[in-house]
Amino acid sequence: MAEPMKIRATMAGDVADIKVLMNHPMETGQRKDAKTGQLVPAHYITEVTATLNGTPVLKAGMGGGVSKNPYLGFKVKGAKAGDKVVVSWVDNTGDKRTDETTVG
Repeated sequence: MAEPMKIRATMAGDVADIKVLMNHPMETGQRKDAKTGQLVPAHYITEVTATLNGTPVLKAGMGGGVSKNPYLGFKVKGAKAGDKVVVSWVDNTGDKRTDETTVG
């Protein structure tokens, strides 16, 4: 299983500012291993979703062109301190990760 995401959710007025650092290799499948000369298999996040108290607030697609350990920031209007934020991703190999935090 992948390493946990680092999620921060802070309030600025009635808007939650959510920042997510996803630990993932994000391999395109086009890079060669320096030692063996063989192509490193493609391994990248394809979909990211986020919910606020169970209500979907974000659905994003990604591909192999995104750098290693992607960082994603977004804002949600109408959030309150204490609301639960859940972020999930799925990659092209079927691996999944879900982490959560509360808005502070």
